[in-house]
Amino acid sequence: MKNGHLRSTCMKKILNILLGLGMPLLFFIAVLAWFLDAPLWFRDPIRWAAEALLLLYAIRKKSITVWIGVSMLLGGELGYLWPEVGKHLNLLGKIFIQLIKTVIAPLLFATLVVGIAGHSEIRQVGRLGWKSLLYFEVITTAALFIGLAAINLSGAGKGILQPVVQQRVHVVPNDSLKVVTNKDQQLVFKVGDQAKDIQARPNPEKQSWEKILLHTFPENIAKSVSEGQILQVVVFSILFGLALALLHGHQKAAMLEWCEGLSSVMFKFTHIVMYFAPFGVFGAVAHTIATMGFDVVAPLLKLVATLYLALGVFILLVFVPMAWLIRLPLRSFIRAVAEPVGIAFASASSEAALPKAMENMEKLGVPRKIVSFVLPTGYSFNLDGTTLYLSLASIFLAQAGGIELSLGQQLIIVFTLMLTSKGVAGVARASLVILSGTAATFNLPEWPIAMILGVDVLMDMARTAVNVVGNCLASCVVARWEGEFEPVEWNKDSDAG
Repeated sequence: MKNGHLRSTCMKKILNILLGLGMPLLFFIAVLAWFLDAPLWFRDPIRWAAEALLLLYAIRKKSITVWIGVSMLLGGELGYLWPEVGKHLNLLGKIFIQLIKTVIAPLLFATLVVGIAGHSEIRQVGRLGWKSLLYFEVITTAALFIGLAAINLSGAGKGILQPVVQQRVHVVPNDSLKVVTNKDQQLVFKVGDQAKDIQARPNPEKQSWEKILLHTFPENIAKSVSEGQILQVVVFSILFGLALALLHGHQKAAMLEWCEGLSSVMFKFTHIVMYFAPFGVFGAVAHTIATMGFDVVAPLLKLVATLYLALGVFILLVFVPMAWLIRLPLRSFIRAVAEPVGIAFASASSEAALPKAMENMEKLGVPRKIVSFVLPTGYSFNLDGTTLYLSLASIFLAQAGGIELSLGQQLIIVFTLMLTSKGVAGVARASLVILSGTAATFNLPEWPIAMILGVDVLMDMARTAVNVVGNCLASCVVARWEGEFEPVEWNKDSDAG
């Protein structure tokens, strides 16, 4: 009996050593062999062995977060090796995102109503509102200036040649937004696959504070839910919760009990849907790599690298000090956001990560009433990655067009983006529309936007992941500000969810 136990313990130790040392070593050799163009008879077995160890590691961990990472890697390889197969796998990603979207509206409604009416702290709603907006404005302003500094240092737009003037249609993967470059190099936006749905807009409509404010309030809650207007759903839920808090007796108790039940059901619904996440991530990444390839990326690799480095600097200079300031346990926070960030990065969709982000922040110790208010509100006012990208891309347009902008002119663009970037939420690929409106406002060339479209999916993945991290951190900051944050140590059971 003892010998059997000892043998089992030794086998586990050997397996852990193989996984801990062998897997990274094999992946390093595989990447090195690919760069050195080693023979296939050497390259392929190394890669297969590394992937086999990775699958074994995922099976042992039994964590959806690990499986999402494995799915991203395998999906990218399939899309590269068999692009014709990868192009048809986007269906898996679309199914996953649509399932997640069905959760968002009822989950937000239930958690907000219970948070407001269940505690009858109506004054706290006002406090949460101004504290959240103040924090959002400070952080997004920092993101804008870091993006501005990054593009000026890298000069990624300098030397970009204008493409030959011709009629071209660029289709954004995973989306219905299309942009046509006509013979005058003006951008025409198209929405939908049918020709009858196409509407030409050579001069994109400019954002104004009146339109942004009006867009905040719902005219029809069913329409807001169907269109995925998160902020409008939040406003409706807050007003509903306030009205319910003013009631007394049986009516209030019955509605609260129903909302609490709805909230519990929707979290369980999220658990079920998350089992499909690795398949959705696998399909989305395979489709992205198969559709784009590497030929499109090469000319704009400097722009993509500038964005990724700028986002990394933003995390180190803004997020990390903020986490230290509120005494946030970084290891637990990283573990808590790993799964929603992985989903956001692979699917390039903040909405897909919202339910899991809300659940994990609550597990981390942020009260549900604060999570359900700050996170969805941040999806409209705290898109840190997107605002950084907008400042960076706006100056890229000027650099590509050979336009020298003074520091004062660049600051004016940044201050304008402080307003217009708040209108990004709820519209797929809306950052492109905002960018085109900025170009029209400041007489910047629009033709580079058509080039950016070729790599926009890669950049969208990164900025979406940062958006999710920023909003998760925001919920912790506001909770600490309210004196209601008691961090919980993240363990394996929490990760398994």
